[in-house]
Amino acid sequence: MELIKKIKQAEAQAQEIIEQAKAQITGQAEEGRQRRVESLAEAERERKKAIEAAVAAEESEGLAETDNLKAQAEKDRQKLRDKASAKMAGAVAMVMDCLEGA
Repeated sequence: MELIKKIKQAEAQAQEIIEQAKAQITGQAEEGRQRRVESLAEAERERKKAIEAAVAAEESEGLAETDNLKAQAEKDRQKLRDKASAKMAGAVAMVMDCLEGA
């Protein structure tokens, strides 16, 4: 009788240990899943920050390049005006000479 009682008690303890192990494993699995979810969320935040930083840098670089191109275009227009002005004086003189000779 005593042996049967000890066997049943041992079986009950074994079952309790099994249930505790299942609960512990389930808890650890949930913690692992939660850590993966948090890691993915952090990776997504870092990716967005990197994209925003890259966009801001490119935007700044684009604005600087636009300003440089505008300045260069203005210089080119001024050179063209100066050339045209010099040629205009010569052309006007030729026209005046032609008109005076006619």
